[in-house]
Amino acid sequence: MKTLLLVDGSSYLYRAFHALPDLRNRKNEPTGAIHGVLNMLRRLHKDYHADYSACVFDAKGKTFRNELYADYKAHRPSMPYDLAVQIEPLHACIRAMGWPMLIIDGVEADDVIGTLAKQAVERNMRCIISTGDKDIAQLVNAEITLVNTMNNEVLDEANVLAKFGVPPARMLDYLMLVGDVSDNVPGVQKVGPKTAVKLLTQYGSLDNIMMHVDEIKGIVGDNLRKAVDWFETARQLIAIKCDVNLPIQITDLAPQPQDTKQLIQLYEQLDMKMALRELRQQLTANQSELITSNGNLIMAENNKGADVVLTHSGTYQAIFTETELNDWLIKLDAAQLVSVDSETTSLNPMQAKLVGISFCIESHHAAYLPLMHHYTGAPQQLPLDMVLNRLKPWLEDATKPKLGQNLKYDKHVFANHGIQLNGIEHDTLLQSYILESHRPHNMDSLAMRHLNIKTISYDDVTGKGANRIGFDEVAIDTATQYAAEDADITLRVHQTLYPGIQSDARLNYIYREIEMPILGVLFEIERNGVLLDYKLLQKQSHELGGKLHALEQQAYAIAEQSFNLNSPKQIQEILFNQLKLPVIKKTPTGGPSTDEDVLQQLALDYPLPKLLLDYRSLAKLKSTYTDKLPLMMNRSTGRVHTNYAQAVAVTGRLASSDPNLQNIPVRTSEGRRIREAFIAPPGHQIVSADYSQIELRIMAHISQDEGLLKAFAAGEDIHRATAAEVFGILPDQVSQEQRRYAKVINFGLMYGMSEFGLAAQLGIERSAARAYMERYFARYPGVERFMQRIREKARQLGYVETVLGRRLWLSEINHVNGNRRQGAERAAINAPMQGTAADIIKLAMIVVHNWLHKEQLRSKLIMQVHDELVLEVPDDEVALMRDTLPEHMSSVLQLDVPLLIEIGVGDSWEQAH
Repeated sequence: MKTLLLVDGSSYLYRAFHALPDLRNRKNEPTGAIHGVLNMLRRLHKDYHADYSACVFDAKGKTFRNELYADYKAHRPSMPYDLAVQIEPLHACIRAMGWPMLIIDGVEADDVIGTLAKQAVERNMRCIISTGDKDIAQLVNAEITLVNTMNNEVLDEANVLAKFGVPPARMLDYLMLVGDVSDNVPGVQKVGPKTAVKLLTQYGSLDNIMMHVDEIKGIVGDNLRKAVDWFETARQLIAIKCDVNLPIQITDLAPQPQDTKQLIQLYEQLDMKMALRELRQQLTANQSELITSNGNLIMAENNKGADVVLTHSGTYQAIFTETELNDWLIKLDAAQLVSVDSETTSLNPMQAKLVGISFCIESHHAAYLPLMHHYTGAPQQLPLDMVLNRLKPWLEDATKPKLGQNLKYDKHVFANHGIQLNGIEHDTLLQSYILESHRPHNMDSLAMRHLNIKTISYDDVTGKGANRIGFDEVAIDTATQYAAEDADITLRVHQTLYPGIQSDARLNYIYREIEMPILGVLFEIERNGVLLDYKLLQKQSHELGGKLHALEQQAYAIAEQSFNLNSPKQIQEILFNQLKLPVIKKTPTGGPSTDEDVLQQLALDYPLPKLLLDYRSLAKLKSTYTDKLPLMMNRSTGRVHTNYAQAVAVTGRLASSDPNLQNIPVRTSEGRRIREAFIAPPGHQIVSADYSQIELRIMAHISQDEGLLKAFAAGEDIHRATAAEVFGILPDQVSQEQRRYAKVINFGLMYGMSEFGLAAQLGIERSAARAYMERYFARYPGVERFMQRIREKARQLGYVETVLGRRLWLSEINHVNGNRRQGAERAAINAPMQGTAADIIKLAMIVVHNWLHKEQLRSKLIMQVHDELVLEVPDDEVALMRDTLPEHMSSVLQLDVPLLIEIGVGDSWEQAH
């Protein structure tokens, strides 16, 4: 007879939490409940052989019982925070151990267990239920037994009778009489366990008791008669529901292979040293090499306790002959999806040249086509030009679907050889970003995280540091294993990740309608670049050098000696030992701090700190921009070609690098002048199209605050409107200072700013800041409700969402450290606005790009910075851009407030902005 083992995870979770000491890992995160439940599961595996098993937990939210009886479990306090934060890692450990886990909405774990137990009996199976909950005793029969691993209790039919005084078949009647205090289900007043057993022994069942209730004298009889109308409700509340519509069959509950690598990582994070030692001993004792079901090789290193390492097991071919190339061309042409990857001479996409190309059309089978390997003894390779001519039709065919990891880079590489890579269907970098924006997305991390495979790293084949060689110097047999593995792993990662996106309509929209289309738009923007007036930058650099020298002399005069203005140690000596300025805060080593916050506070009263701040600001401008930008210019185009990374910011924002165009300072005149060097060529103008106050508009839409919605709908100055509300005056009475206060409040609260932060920003007392916040929320109550709602959602899910459904993960939202948790809560408030703004600007880029191509306009996108699109526009198309561009950008997403676009035109970016 086969055996089904069911574990009441929710029952053990609470018992373990309250029974075990307050165990914590090195990060001070609570782990006691995790230790207790996992120890119990490991013991069950040893004590009971089961053909099928499952660990069952209660789902979040209400069940049908709450609808039936409003006070059901109403007396229970909310789950303690220190228990709530253990649930996610506990579930991860249970899955990694190979236990099937069930959480079914709308019912309790007991109901899932009861349904499966009934199905097991109907299939002539034995069922063992591990629980500490007495309610489940009503399920016990000849085939169903309860075990309580925490106290070694076994309850079969005889033991239920011995413990409760009634057989399992009468346990429901017994509980209806005595009630269930733990679930807040009342029984019959004055009927305790002894009286209930006496009545059931005498009359046999509750139904029979009620048939003879008139025979029962005294207060017990009176109370039984009073309870007659309650019994049917009590029965539905207490009876375990055994007909739940489950999405699985018992045969789906066969134990799964243990995910050893994941389990070791989890045990290490949780500091579960005994479990970790036991797991490693089990590995090394059984065998030094284990082969998993998917063919991956697991190496367990002797008895040293080293991490489990997984390596690939693919069959990879190097293509050397034209016949082999022809064979692969036929395969590529017929394949439904091809994973493609390029090996190159450089990480700079605008300069990289091909060294080789790898392909994979079937898991574990891939090929590498070496083209430009140069080293002593290198075998003859097919000619580059011939190969590219043969591959070009397939590479440029938009009907031949292609897959890759960061294919925007490969698209640049092929463009460097005159080939337009089309048919980009999937990108694993973007799939990972859609599903887990807060985690690493590089190939090595994806392979380890999702496939349990340790890939060959770039350092493995090229070396490191001064000894690193170019990929064209790597031996072809080594290069084949590395490059073909990349294509193979990319395909396998896609097969693992993409179903998770497909199954969620909102995530699929983000992937299909935003992230994949924007890949091609960004490629074009990067390719376009922006024209740079490097001579103007050189002039500005010279001027900044003069200003820095003048500031140095002023500083020397105040300090009455020369010193290094870039040396924190010398500044510390001057400020605090010689000038005796007050110490605001100290460094971790105990010395007075000279960081920017300290200097800003001191600058309010002393001249030298302000001078040092000015010096630092100008020095950064010079080193980061005026000196560096001319060196980053592509000499063949006269332009700078930034790289826009899609998969960096968890909010969905693009990240600009080499150079970073998004951090050019604009608050000082010197900073704004840098944008003067970004220019239009003769016969063209720079056009800037900027979404106005987009995040505040998104806040109005998401919060549905009536005041904000009304102000935006009326086209009011939102900061003036807020000032009028907060200060209780008419809008035309608002001063510039009051408007400034309102602007800080509007943006500050949207970023989750506290009263302390608001006071610091405005330079006022905390009590005044608190009063402003109270007035703000009184006038805009929808905003406060939204903030409360979004914090709670973030704590429950670990993420918040944009309007379109992009998930913005907050890994520290339930952190035990209060400061880190509060930081995550502030991020939770702002993330939906910032993330939605990111979605909108991406949609705008796609729409504008498509419009420019459809109408065959000569205008082109050259930059995207924050909420702004920057275009290079021929003079004869400027009027069209002024008139039509706002219409395209404002219609990409329908909000409950209008999207407003501000257009600027000029010879330079600064003039247009």
